Amino acid sequence: MNYNKKTVKDIDVAGKKVLLRCDFNVPQDKATGAITDDKRIVAALPTIRYLLEQKAAVIACSHLGKPVATFDSYVKKQAEKGKDPASITEEEWKKSLAKLSLAPVAKRLSELLGQDVIMAADVVGPDATAKAAALQPGQIMLLENTRFEKGETKNDPELAKKMASMAEVYVSDAFGTVHRAHASTAGVAAFLPAYAGFLVEKEISVMGKALSDPARPFVAILGGAKVSDKIGVINNLLEKADTIIVGGGMAYTFKMAQGHTIGKSLLEADRVEYAKEMMEKAAAKGVKLLLPVDSICAAEFSKDAAPVEAGEDIPDDLMGMDIGPKTVELYCEAVKGAGTIVWNGPMGVFEFPAFANGTWKMAEAVANSGAVTIIGGGDSASAVEKSGQADKITHISTGGGASLEFLEGLELPGVACLLDK
Repeated sequence: MNYNKKTVKDIDVAGKKVLLRCDFNVPQDKATGAITDDKRIVAALPTIRYLLEQKAAVIACSHLGKPVATFDSYVKKQAEKGKDPASITEEEWKKSLAKLSLAPVAKRLSELLGQDVIMAADVVGPDATAKAAALQPGQIMLLENTRFEKGETKNDPELAKKMASMAEVYVSDAFGTVHRAHASTAGVAAFLPAYAGFLVEKEISVMGKALSDPARPFVAILGGAKVSDKIGVINNLLEKADTIIVGGGMAYTFKMAQGHTIGKSLLEADRVEYAKEMMEKAAAKGVKLLLPVDSICAAEFSKDAAPVEAGEDIPDDLMGMDIGPKTVELYCEAVKGAGTIVWNGPMGVFEFPAFANGTWKMAEAVANSGAVTIIGGGDSASAVEKSGQADKITHISTGGGASLEFLEGLELPGVACLLDK
């Protein structure tokens, strides 16, 4: 995939209407609807400010949560949960949509920008089209939740066309959604010239370089629960990395493949053969594939469980919860002197303090390695931020699923649709 895409700086946007796809899928308090973390809104500010300073009229859009776009679908979904379809009202469905309105985002964005953000009552309906038509250079409006339209997730060309008809230029700045071919992330590019915003530009240039031309040695650290989630990533990285470090629950499927006992640890029995193949492939290619040599275990999956150290073989009544001290030493040594480090997935159940040591020590070693360091979104990003090492990392991706597919070498529809330089 070509990572060299045209950006907002490659076009004169003065006096033009720009449809800007952001990722405003922010966490909210379930009871009050208040935004509990505005990082994603803040991340969009550089592109928004640039467009407004260049006298563009900005029509921002985003999804929020997983609204059920039609009443019929809502009834079906509630019936699956055991509710009597006859008792479900349209009012109830509308209330479920109201909870996922982007109005709180418009309010927070107004505060951050220090200017009014005009909120549309719909996506491509009469209110949105009227407000878009009246929008002046230097002004910004926000369309309602794109997923209120049933055609959004189906990449419906009619919806994409209607959205595109409000603007003259499309800018993608929602890296967290570029792995999805939706109407607002890819479809609109069939009707408008499409450019990368600063956030997407940084993601694809930093991660693109790490995969296509990394400073060596290139070390990949993979963790998380399941091997099946990382099959494509391991395959792709075996062609590129010098060392692959495996931790987290997925490591125990590899340990089983090595012939060790893993007790009650997480196991994907149908992936043991695959793990064997990967170890053989790594050996044939001269890639170092490092696996835990000891573990911190527990008798049950609980934050109050007492940590117990185990060697390569885990007793039947225990489960692996984190990498052990010898493994921590081995892994930290392996990142010293690296040129590029890509990390996706924690080393253990870091949410439980007794089993967070492996992840914290790894974060520290990566942060102090002197390498180009990239953290691939999701749990890894959260772990690095909690470890207090985030400010020493070269790049923390804003997209969990998108960064994972990037590491797999897959074509990302929301990037592929942008104009090449």
